[in-house]
Amino acid sequence: MGGVGKERVAQLEYSEFQSAMLDEDKRRRKAAKIIAVLEHFHGPLTGLTVGDVGCSAGFIADELAGAGAARTLGIDIDVPGLRRAADRFGERVAFVCGDGTALPFPDGSIDVLVFNHIYEHVVDPDGVVAEMHRVLSDRGVLYLGLGNRLGVMEPHYKLPFLSYLPPALADRYVRASGRADHYYERFRTRRGLRRMLRAFHVWDYTFPVLATPARFAGSELFPGALGRVARAVLGRTPRAVLRLLLPLVPTYLWVATKTPRAPAGAALPRPPERVRPL
Repeated sequence: MGGVGKERVAQLEYSEFQSAMLDEDKRRRKAAKIIAVLEHFHGPLTGLTVGDVGCSAGFIADELAGAGAARTLGIDIDVPGLRRAADRFGERVAFVCGDGTALPFPDGSIDVLVFNHIYEHVVDPDGVVAEMHRVLSDRGVLYLGLGNRLGVMEPHYKLPFLSYLPPALADRYVRASGRADHYYERFRTRRGLRRMLRAFHVWDYTFPVLATPARFAGSELFPGALGRVARAVLGRTPRAVLRLLLPLVPTYLWVATKTPRAPAGAALPRPPERVRPL
């Protein structure tokens, strides 16, 4: 029971049916958080070659360029999104139509890569991760925003427990809701994500960003009163208890490197922690 669901093919026009990719204000807020995390771990982006894998309409890539990158690349297969991006930001970002499993860059040529909430949309996320490992420099940094299969509320369709289901049942659920004709996305558990990134050294910034959102431009994660409650809970909860909750956290914010490194930024009330490799 459950089956395999509808066959997955590449989403060549993702921005045409996912309006969130065109929400400029929200995308730029996400970029501010990404840049803050990268700068805490690595330092300023000034003079670096930076790439956004899955850039779509280019708002995050534009912010990366504005943060001082010497060369900024935006990579996607979303042709309408790339067209919009090039029209607006082509003077300071080089947008490339390319498959993440065959990135058109030399080995070790990129200093910083961003892969933000993309893996669940690609047919072969392991292949994309292997390519990012190839093109990242030995001292380079990869930022990852990663949805968790065990997050209760599925983020694209706002249906509880949707991502828990096998593909065929998930297709039936999302179709019955009237929100899509099938469920395309494929999330992984925390353990599955650790396995996907086993070639990297990984640091977890999820709780640091939640505990000190002003430091990381992370107020969008839990705005208003909810944010105040979340910060209070995080501030009082022992680290050992938080670790037990990690498998159910809906989104992970990770930083990965090819060689062992430690965060370069100032000490935090809730510091980033290493993600134990599998």
